[in-house]
Amino acid sequence: MESFDSTKTSLKEILKQVDNGRIQLPDFQRGWIWDDNRIKGIIASIIKSFPIGAIMLLETGNPSVRFKPNPIEGATNCAIKEPDYLVLDGQQRITSLYQTIVTNQIVTTRNEKNYEIKRWYYIDMKMALDPTVDLEEAIISVNENKQITKDIGRVVELDLSQPEYEYESLMYPVCMLDEYSTWRREYNKYWKYDPQKSEFWDEFERKIVNSYNNYMLPVIIMKKENSKEAVCQVFEKVNTGGVVLTVFELLTATYAAEEFDLKHHWKEVKDKFKDYRILDNTQNTDLIQAVTLLSRYRKKIALAKQSDNAEESPAVSCKRKDMLNLSLKDYLDNAQDIVNAFIKAAQFLADNHIYSARDLPYNTQLIPLAAILAVMGSNADIAGNKQKLMRWFWCGVFGELYGSANETRYALDLPQVVEWILHNGPEPKTIYDANFNPSRLFTLRTRNSAAYKGIYALLLGTGLRDWLSNAKIDIQSYFSERIDIHHIFPVAWCDKNNIPSAKYDCIINKTPLSSGTNRFISGDAPSRYLERLARKIGVTGQEFENILSTHQLDPSYLYADDFNGFINHRKELLLQLIETATGKTILRDDEIQEEGVYLGEENGVALSNESKGLNSE
Repeated sequence: MESFDSTKTSLKEILKQVDNGRIQLPDFQRGWIWDDNRIKGIIASIIKSFPIGAIMLLETGNPSVRFKPNPIEGATNCAIKEPDYLVLDGQQRITSLYQTIVTNQIVTTRNEKNYEIKRWYYIDMKMALDPTVDLEEAIISVNENKQITKDIGRVVELDLSQPEYEYESLMYPVCMLDEYSTWRREYNKYWKYDPQKSEFWDEFERKIVNSYNNYMLPVIIMKKENSKEAVCQVFEKVNTGGVVLTVFELLTATYAAEEFDLKHHWKEVKDKFKDYRILDNTQNTDLIQAVTLLSRYRKKIALAKQSDNAEESPAVSCKRKDMLNLSLKDYLDNAQDIVNAFIKAAQFLADNHIYSARDLPYNTQLIPLAAILAVMGSNADIAGNKQKLMRWFWCGVFGELYGSANETRYALDLPQVVEWILHNGPEPKTIYDANFNPSRLFTLRTRNSAAYKGIYALLLGTGLRDWLSNAKIDIQSYFSERIDIHHIFPVAWCDKNNIPSAKYDCIINKTPLSSGTNRFISGDAPSRYLERLARKIGVTGQEFENILSTHQLDPSYLYADDFNGFINHRKELLLQLIETATGKTILRDDEIQEEGVYLGEENGVALSNESKGLNSE
């Protein structure tokens, strides 16, 4: 069976159906945005009988593909509330023509500088009939007073504010194309039925007005039997505005047809999230994906129990098509549990020294984490379970496994992590897949890398103390002292001593410090700034070295200004931190066969080939 029909329909009939409500917009369509020049251009195309492209409509009536309909902008008095068709492609063209021709209302649009303006549209009749003039030049727009002015409005160049002025100036209002006989009658009366003026009108009607009257528009109609996924995919492929719809927008339109306001619900959720800085970057689509993941998992478990055969139950999945098919009932049944789980995830990560969205290694990893916490419930509060859950989390971070194309991993994470933690099942694939090469430490230089932020969090978890205040760095001091990651061997000193930036900018030469401590260090050699620090805080000897050592370093290298010795020693200490967090042994450089070294990702882009750097114990 063909999924669409193709036909031609008169433009007048299309605009009539827009006016009475038989043609409307699906709620996911964005607003009308065409500017003044594009509106004039499409009017000119119509009266020149030039093609303006096909429009695509979706036939309504499929109970499984329901979108809330909205009248096209300007169609405020639709007699029909349930349309026969929804516009998938052609919204801008149809709306522009409808507002300029049918509504007989001023059109709110924008000028070339994108400022909002209000315009009436006219056809200069003389120019329109002049074969030496491009018809597009004959389409003019005037302000809300139906005037064209200059000198900041002090001089009126063209006044069309009265019908008589229109007749006198031979300016035909586009909004009268559907009622041309009325305008013609008053025009002839104004000119006292002058034969020349009547003949002029006849030519205008024959060449211009009839071009509109006879204009046929190609129409593609998607049949109502098409699936929601097909409708959405077609919309995104053919839409001339290049609009990529989010799942949230599509579900908003779907749920609105069932009288549920998803946008309002998301606003309520965001209000709950605002007290948790880790959730600042959480998107509405993250919520939908986590809800879909949980819903599919629960259905699989329920069906497996009924059939006593897990193989017969549907797979856990949260791909785009699964999210699009999330029913309102499934959403309502699972959304609150996921919202609570996101908040619990934020608290859980804060307990593990990730305090803000800026320092969250992967925002995407919150999706499976929230679903896992929703399933585990109070079991997630047990100390041993927390430890295993964080091991899974750190393996995802240091394996750099959540940069892109995560849906398949999410679908494995939820059942595998739950089974592993609650029922002593096999280790999840994410733990098995996690690899970290020691060389990667030298390429971790910015927060664009998840592993960079992961090491930052691990350092915060070692009980380190700020060098200037001697205060323990915790969640309170993190924000009050503006803790950030700073160089240990200062940049100025490194440049002066010809140390490559690729080496001194890496995570090995950085540690969390307050902004005040970083300013105090300045650009001095470590041996010099440590001496000043010790005097400033009033401690010396072993006590001061103990403070320094909380940052996973050996102070002797700093006192000796031994950059290379420091780097080699601290590299080993950081590797040990990662091993403890992931529960996996990292092969050191001399143990790795150099078939290709995986250096991880920057902004989700792999830096080199992968080799095994983490081994399961």
